[in-house]
Amino acid sequence: MKPDPFTWPVRVYYEDTDAAGVVYYANYLKFMERARTEWLRHLGFDQTRLAAESGVVFVVRALAVEYLRPALFNDLIEVDVEPITVRGSLIEFAQSVKRGSETLITAQVKVTCVNTQSWKPVRIPKHILESLRVEDL
Repeated sequence: MKPDPFTWPVRVYYEDTDAAGVVYYANYLKFMERARTEWLRHLGFDQTRLAAESGVVFVVRALAVEYLRPALFNDLIEVDVEPITVRGSLIEFAQSVKRGSETLITAQVKVTCVNTQSWKPVRIPKHILESLRVEDL
């Protein structure tokens, strides 16, 4: 079964923009990271507690972003998080940033579950997989 998509609202602040009032390209990565963090929290996982109790964290392994339209100062945007592949130590997400029905950014993000001591990839813990409603492949 495919995990449910998740949406996180973001207001664009002045600090997020360049001199022209356009969101600086790297800030979209921050917006997407925050949305993935809130997605995990929505599933019941605080990242600090996950690291302390399970000895794992998720790190970005690969990222591909397509910038389609700019977000502007004071826009209310939504960041979508949709897990599309979950297996072994890897979760692949389709993410997008939208202003209303207009898609501004699309991205494919791969994160890897790693051990906090060795920083090497480890299988995603079973209790996390159960919350995702998928079976580890």
